[in-house]
Amino acid sequence: MDAVAAAFEATPRTGFLRPESRERAAYDGPLAIGCGQTNSQPRTVEDMLRLLDVRPGQTVLDVGSGSGWTTALLAHLVGPTGQVRGVEIEPALVDFGRANLQAVGRPWARIDEATPGVLGDPDHAPYDRILVSAEARELPLELVDQLADDGVMVIPVSGWMTRVTNPGAVVTEHGAYRFVPLR
Repeated sequence: MDAVAAAFEATPRTGFLRPESRERAAYDGPLAIGCGQTNSQPRTVEDMLRLLDVRPGQTVLDVGSGSGWTTALLAHLVGPTGQVRGVEIEPALVDFGRANLQAVGRPWARIDEATPGVLGDPDHAPYDRILVSAEARELPLELVDQLADDGVMVIPVSGWMTRVTNPGAVVTEHGAYRFVPLR
């Protein structure tokens, strides 16, 4: 079994959904988690994680951590020698995501409330990998600046799944996707 499949097996979506949605955890579509946000479609999350190519021991930023599912998946991929920092703009989802993350027992991952007016987490940069689970209108250079010299970011931009690699911020597109807007 490859690393992404193992992360999904070790991190069931059910524990990251609201009680009223848990019976639909196997549904391959987005499910509401409150505050106008969703727990993303599993197939989309898998595609993003494969593009991100996370390795053990890396430092990862999860922008728009929501229910904490992607943060927990990333934590499984980096393992206890790595670090994952999730940021979420909605205070109620920060609490929800933290509780869900704590339940899976990966203390090398955390979720913090996003600083108003600041995209990502520049205070703890650079990051080996950045995953963004909300759609930007254009590539946010403030996130590109938070990438390590050999870093990778996966972010939906204007309807296209975009992979940015350093050095040089090389951009490639990987299919059409829909996400909630990045605020």
